[in-house]
Amino acid sequence: MKRFERLEQIRRMDPYEDASEIYRLSVAYEFPWDFTRALELALYRTYAVPSIGRLLARTAELTDRTQKRYDDTSLLLDAVVEHGFDSEQGRTAVRRINQMHRGYDISDDDMRYVLCTFVVMPRRWIDSCGWRRLSRHEIVASTVHYRTLGQRMGIKDIPESYEEFEACLDAYEKAHFAWDEGARRVSDATLALMASWYPRPLAPLLRTATLALLDEPLLKAFRYTPPDPVTRALVRRAVRARGRAVRLLPPRRAPHFARQNWEIKSYPDGYRLQDLGTRPVPGVRGCPVRHTGGSPTQ
Repeated sequence: MKRFERLEQIRRMDPYEDASEIYRLSVAYEFPWDFTRALELALYRTYAVPSIGRLLARTAELTDRTQKRYDDTSLLLDAVVEHGFDSEQGRTAVRRINQMHRGYDISDDDMRYVLCTFVVMPRRWIDSCGWRRLSRHEIVASTVHYRTLGQRMGIKDIPESYEEFEACLDAYEKAHFAWDEGARRVSDATLALMASWYPRPLAPLLRTATLALLDEPLLKAFRYTPPDPVTRALVRRAVRARGRAVRLLPPRRAPHFARQNWEIKSYPDGYRLQDLGTRPVPGVRGCPVRHTGGSPTQ
């Protein structure tokens, strides 16, 4: 297989009818590392909305059990990508996601914003740092995939197109990004988790490198001191150089799913999808996704 042969395959597919298959090809074959990083950033951004970050701090899932929460989120979303919405695994994952959040409340606007990050941040990351830019087919397919997920989670008023998702995200961040002490604790715990995946002496360097990848509104919301311009330039150039190097490599012949990522550490002996995720914390109502009245589609 040649480097751009899979892209040609994607362009022969229907981005609406074959949306989840196109998305699977992009995630598991074309950009597995990039999608992992981009979706990490997508979830991380949500903490800067105080109504989300504050409530995540109160549940303590992302401060006291950071690795497990990271793993469970990755594995549940990944099951849908790998097996499809209508597979047994996909239905179990969506059912578990809905069960997780049934006891928590948050505004429809916050729910919609979280979904927007899943659509927008991968496109922005890959277009900036990937070995090629996403094709229009891939952008549309990703949008359709997450519209389907949002519908099965009971999220209301989901944007129709990628451009609507992007406009919704930008407007919401401009209106809602702000300082919150609890959200900063969640952010610090997440940065510490990412640093913990590497040798301890590298932790300060990795924290600085991660901050160098964040934009100004995000740094301001968490009150982080921005890395100096030279550091930011070096880090971003290094990530982009990785993308150029990947472009020269042979295309991936076997899929790589999130469950295969070495950062997933909580289940060395395996796991069952129905056992993943959190349980409601007594006295605390709030999570990035709210279960609405009635039974969500499974």
